[in-house]
Amino acid sequence: MKLGLAIDLDTCVGCHACATACKQWNTSGSIGPLTDENPYGKDPDGAWLNRIRTFEVDASPHSKTVNMPLSCMHCEDAACVTVCPTGASYKRSEDGIVLIDQDRCMGCNLCSWACPYGARELDPGSGTMKKCTLCVDRIYDEQLPEDERKPACVITCPTQSRVFGDFDDPDSEVSKLNRERGGKQLMPELGYNPVNTYLPPRNPIQRPQGGSMLGKVKQIVNRIIKR
Repeated sequence: MKLGLAIDLDTCVGCHACATACKQWNTSGSIGPLTDENPYGKDPDGAWLNRIRTFEVDASPHSKTVNMPLSCMHCEDAACVTVCPTGASYKRSEDGIVLIDQDRCMGCNLCSWACPYGARELDPGSGTMKKCTLCVDRIYDEQLPEDERKPACVITCPTQSRVFGDFDDPDSEVSKLNRERGGKQLMPELGYNPVNTYLPPRNPIQRPQGGSMLGKVKQIVNRIIKR
């Protein structure tokens, strides 16, 4: 089993609902409170396990805004696990999820420096490293209905841009989406083999000049004037 996320860059609107839901669930979850500093002041700060970056791609008038959520990729060959001097960072053999043992973490930051995705954050309150757990305490909770055993970010996403599943199962939704949409790993050249993938934006519709309603109206007006 290889659990992870497929994230659709074509439909993510950058609303930050996933980041907020992630923080809310995990603050009361298995990794303990996620500290906030000066939350209502001029320069609020704190520990977040999921952040959204926004980019503008292509040139006007065919440019497109792409919102890219970033969290732990749960790499198959995770550098953060390799460098951890205490063994606090580890990858589970049963499902491939990368976790941090909060009792063994000494907050040395080596894992954070080794992660090329910026997916780890040192919690200033606990002095330990925090990261996405794929809501491991939620996805295995048999007291929840089966359709709710998903990461909080997946359940909350209003555009269903985030899909959770088993990449080892060729018939799972994430595997099908990867095949159909050409899912991409982030920086595969580094050799860490991240599990999470991104579904690239579809090509925008190139409308011919005058193809819009306003353009058609202008064409009609011009024909009338020339008569």
